[in-house]
Amino acid sequence: MISFATTVFLSAFLLFQIQPIIAKMILPWFGGSSSVWSTCLVFFQAELLLGYLYVHLLHEWLSPRRQNVVHAVLLLLSLATLPVIADPAWKEAAFAHPTWNVLVVLASAVGMPYLLLSTTGPLMQAWYARSFTSLMPYRLYALSNLASMLALLSYPVLVEPYFPVFEQAWAWSVAYALFVLACLGSAWQSWKGVASEVERPHADAAPRPAWSECLLWVGLAMTASILLLAMTRHLTQDVAPIPFLWVLPLSLYLLSFILCFDAPRYYYRPGFLVALPIALLALDRVLDGGSLPVPILIAAMSLSLFIFCMVCHGELVRRRPAVRHLTLFYLMLSIGGALGGSFVGLLAPAVFEAYFELPIGLFLCALLVVIVLWHDLKPAWRWLLAVVLLAYGCRLAGISVDYVQDYRHVLRNFYGQLRVLDKNDEALGLKRTMLHGEIYHGEQFISSAYNRRPTAYYCEKSGIGQALLNLAIDRPRKIGVLGLGAGTLASYGRPGDEMRMYEINEQVLDLARRDFSYLADSAAQIVPVLGDGRLMLESEAVQHFDLLAIDAFSGDSIPTHLLTIEAIRAYLRHIKNEGVLAMHITNRYLDLRPVVAAAARQLGMHALIVELDADADDAFCRDSVWVMMARPEAALGLQEKIRGAAPLVPRPGFAVWTDGFSNLLKILK
Repeated sequence: MISFATTVFLSAFLLFQIQPIIAKMILPWFGGSSSVWSTCLVFFQAELLLGYLYVHLLHEWLSPRRQNVVHAVLLLLSLATLPVIADPAWKEAAFAHPTWNVLVVLASAVGMPYLLLSTTGPLMQAWYARSFTSLMPYRLYALSNLASMLALLSYPVLVEPYFPVFEQAWAWSVAYALFVLACLGSAWQSWKGVASEVERPHADAAPRPAWSECLLWVGLAMTASILLLAMTRHLTQDVAPIPFLWVLPLSLYLLSFILCFDAPRYYYRPGFLVALPIALLALDRVLDGGSLPVPILIAAMSLSLFIFCMVCHGELVRRRPAVRHLTLFYLMLSIGGALGGSFVGLLAPAVFEAYFELPIGLFLCALLVVIVLWHDLKPAWRWLLAVVLLAYGCRLAGISVDYVQDYRHVLRNFYGQLRVLDKNDEALGLKRTMLHGEIYHGEQFISSAYNRRPTAYYCEKSGIGQALLNLAIDRPRKIGVLGLGAGTLASYGRPGDEMRMYEINEQVLDLARRDFSYLADSAAQIVPVLGDGRLMLESEAVQHFDLLAIDAFSGDSIPTHLLTIEAIRAYLRHIKNEGVLAMHITNRYLDLRPVVAAAARQLGMHALIVELDADADDAFCRDSVWVMMARPEAALGLQEKIRGAAPLVPRPGFAVWTDGFSNLLKILK
């Protein structure tokens, strides 16, 4: 018993510990987009499906001892793929087809070990049931989910803050080798357990579940997966793009597995079926754009997700088959999880303009509950539920229409959702805004009297505005910008200037050209460069910028790979001795000042911070925080020219961020 439990626990812990490790390792190669995490989850769910299919076929086709031999050989072969470190050569191809390249990189780095880890839970349960016929193997599934949750919760608290990512990968690889030894020990115990195995007709007498039942298993698992990913996307993009809000929903998802499979009594059906419509109504408020304080919003969404998952997984446990068919049961669960992940992570960004997957997931949840209850209800209750379900579907359809209504354009791809909105200002006329999620990426007044004026975080009072206005005027300037947005900074261009605009998302460039006139009206020569700004600069010859502005937002946060010491060193290579590196660090949830200050100190640069608190009646400015980094002699003159500029003081003991190490925990506001 101890051998099987140890193997299951260790495999599940490693299974979920590698997910944030490898995702963090490859995040800089794909522009720091939150879609990297979603695509990683799709890969892991697909690998889980392949692992469960392997176990099912192994269980059905091979004798017990042959199962032991085949699996032992594969375990030993997998050791040859260690360590689990992604090949940096993939960076060059990452931009062309980011979704598929994420999948290929993951397959080459962790494909074999992850596949074998994914097989362990159901395989150990099957072997355990064969060796200990009097005990129930489903509790091992609860143990595996407990280990998975511990792995997720420990990563942002005990692993990420203290160890560089490559050290994490090496430590994980060593732990995987220990897992292989433990699994071989369990295989040996299983081998001995079947030496005197006798026929057990009662075990095989259980009828095979009907395909309708299998489809219901798939549907329940798929719905929980859709809601997990869709609600995680909402939290990370519209609330706060921080890893804790990746971990929280997944932990609740796993907790529901633990409770339902460890002791089915935890799923008190009447109570959760009463809580379900309350959770659906709470999400209706969120979807309808209701304004809630962030802590209440996070709590409401988290509690609602937990209820949805408890209902889906609780109903799965109520309908689980006899032990003889447990590998088929887990195969159907993994098919549902993979379908849900693929729908949200792969299909939805390619097919939908807006985030329709959350309303779809909510309707599926309500529909499946009606299907599950249908045969136990009297005809009157059936018709009542059908009418309520139809009304709820109409309500969700109306909310989905509102996602795209009244916007000039709504676009979506791997890098997120873009919207262009027109609003009328009584004094200044029509104002056009570009949004990425809920974050402003630039705005412009359409009237010819104001359409050349910079606005929002880039107005003339802002740090970047003052820095650009105080550049030398006796010669043409060369200016670089990472992150195009609406192209607002182009309004500062003068005749003879060259402005290189680096933008990873082609849709942003299209909107900036089509719906905003900053690029077309600029007196400077505008040179768009499509691709990840940091990777482009690393591959380009020295540009000799007078000023380089870093303004590449992902949701409400600069991607972490643009703030590391290696990234800033790459920027400084392109800046003249008297030049300025301007970094936009405005953020509602993260205090990025110590990150920039620590890098400036290590590189021997001086950093000045400019915080603008815009007046409430200022139509052209928004609150902003910019940091100007320059060499010591240039920084002195810059501080005299920019109003409100003050030295940025490093935080004592704050560790500089590198490509292998970053700690978001220490910069939460």
